[in-house]
Amino acid sequence: MKVSGTILAILVCAIVLVPGVSAQDVGTSAGYSVAPAGDLYLPAGMSPMTVGTITQGETDWYYYVVSSGTTSIITDLNWGDTSDSLALTIFAPDGTLGPYYDSSDGVIDGRINLEISRTTGLAPGTWNFRVYGYHVTGSQSYNFAIY
Repeated sequence: MKVSGTILAILVCAIVLVPGVSAQDVGTSAGYSVAPAGDLYLPAGMSPMTVGTITQGETDWYYYVVSSGTTSIITDLNWGDTSDSLALTIFAPDGTLGPYYDSSDGVIDGRINLEISRTTGLAPGTWNFRVYGYHVTGSQSYNFAIY
């Protein structure tokens, strides 16, 4: 019984600590910092929220035009069902970011909510976003917004 308690304690610590570590900074690529966005308010200039559905192995594409001088954008892919898994890959004019999964923002909640930033400014131009049905049973509806 003592060994079982120790193993249980290790598992609980692993579950609690892993999301905390990944929530610090999801990664960097082409000088971009990618981090969990948290629950930020939606500014007036956000892109229209897109509502879609996806199946296993399906890919949906979206784009967003980044203006010169922009230092950050937030992507919010929300499907709310943790039994299904979607992936988000971001194609900036000067590099690829991701793929990102449900746990990439530090919380497993059926949502990938990330802030992409670079102090020298994001590459202006068209950014493309790939939503992929990584592990989907049947079909999964989702919302996607970029702001």
